[in-house]
Amino acid sequence: MKNFAGCLLLTALFLINTSFLVTQSKELTPGYYVVVAAYAPSRESAAQKYVEELRQQGTTAEYGYNASKKLYFVYLKYFTSLKESLLYMTATRKQGKFKDAWVRVVPGYIAALQKTPPPAEVKPQEAIPANESGQQQQQNNNNNTTPATTPVDASAATDSIEVTDNDPIVQYNPMTLGNTEVFLSLYNARNNRIVDGYVQVVDTERSKAITRVKGNEYLLLPDPKSKSGQLTLICEAFGYRKVQQEINYPLPLADTVKPYIDLMGTTLVVNFDLVRYHKGDITTLYNVYFFNDAAVMRPESTYELNSLLQLLQENPRYKIRLHGHTNGNYHGKMITMGPDKNFFSLDGSKQGMGSAKDLSYNRASIIKDYLISKGITTDRVELKAWGGKRPIYDKRGPNAQKNVRVEVEILEE
Repeated sequence: MKNFAGCLLLTALFLINTSFLVTQSKELTPGYYVVVAAYAPSRESAAQKYVEELRQQGTTAEYGYNASKKLYFVYLKYFTSLKESLLYMTATRKQGKFKDAWVRVVPGYIAALQKTPPPAEVKPQEAIPANESGQQQQQNNNNNTTPATTPVDASAATDSIEVTDNDPIVQYNPMTLGNTEVFLSLYNARNNRIVDGYVQVVDTERSKAITRVKGNEYLLLPDPKSKSGQLTLICEAFGYRKVQQEINYPLPLADTVKPYIDLMGTTLVVNFDLVRYHKGDITTLYNVYFFNDAAVMRPESTYELNSLLQLLQENPRYKIRLHGHTNGNYHGKMITMGPDKNFFSLDGSKQGMGSAKDLSYNRASIIKDYLISKGITTDRVELKAWGGKRPIYDKRGPNAQKNVRVEVEILEE
C-alpha cells in the first residue's frame, strides 16, 4: 500500500514538473507579437486547438505563454521591430477576419535583430470597390491592346451612358486623441531592449498630473480640457533618465512631423528613446518598501530591486552608492534581518534598538546584501546613512512618509 501511494506521489510530481517545463518552453521571448486571442493558464489546450484550426484554414499561427500577463497568446507573426509589427497588424485588421488583432509587447533584450518580411499588402482586386471593378478591368484591357483607329460615334456613346447620382459625401470626424489609439513605445536602441515602465500624463497648461499609464500598451489618452489641448508625457523607467515628450489632444496629426511621433495606420506611436543613467545621476527607489521600524523589505519591492540588479548586470563597470534616509530623528525599536536571509519576511528576524541613522544604514545594507546574493560583487556598492537629516517633505506633513527612502547614486559607469 505504501509503495502504491509512493507511486501516485511520484506520478503527480512528474506531471507537475512536466507541466512546468512545457510552460517554460512556450515562454514568449522579448519582441512584438501580432496577437489574435488570449487564454488563461488553465486553457492551454484551447489555445493549441485554435492554432490548429487556423492552420487548417491556411493561416500561419503559433501560441506562447507570457508570465507577466499570466496568459497564453495565439499570434500570427513575431517581429523585432515595432514599426513592422504595427504595419502588419493594420493590414491584418483590414482583411476583416481579425478585426481585433493587436500587438503584444514582451519587454526585455531582443537577442538577435532578424529582418522580417514586410506585411502582406492587400491585393489590388481586393481593394477595388465592387461598382468600380468593371471600369478597372476595361482599363487593364486597354493597357494590353493597341489604340483603336476606327472613329467612334460620339452620339451613340452618349446614348449608352447611364446617368446616376454621385455617392453621398461622408464627413469623417477629425482625428483627435479622443478617437485615436496611442501606443507608447519604451525602447533602449543602444542594446535593443524593450523597457518596462510607466508614463506620467500631465496637463501642460495647468502643470497638473492627470494619470499614470503603462508603457508598451494601447490606450486612449485623457482630454486635458484646456484651451491649448497640450499634453506632456514623462516616461519613468527605473535605471533610465526621464524622457519628456509633448502631444496635442485636438490636433495630433500636426505632431506627426515631430521625430518621436509616427502614424502607423490609425495608431499614433510616441517613441521614448531611453538612455541609461550616467555618472553623477541620483534616483530614488520609491517602489522599495520596508516593514515598520524594520530594515526588512516588503515582498512588493522585488520588481524595482530587480530593475536595479538588471542595471548593474547590464554594465559591469557601474558602481553605485546607496543613500539611506528616514523621517525625523527616531530612536527606539529596530528589526533587522536574521541569519536565514529572509529579505522579504519578518520570519527569523532580530529585534534590537537603534537610532534613525542606524535604521537608514541597515535599510541600505539589506539592499546591498540582496544584490550580492544575486552575484554583484561587494566592491561595486557603497553605503551612506543620513537618518532624518535630508528630508524632502515636512516631517509632519501629508507626504512625510516619502522621506523614508533609499537613493541610488551612480559613482562610475
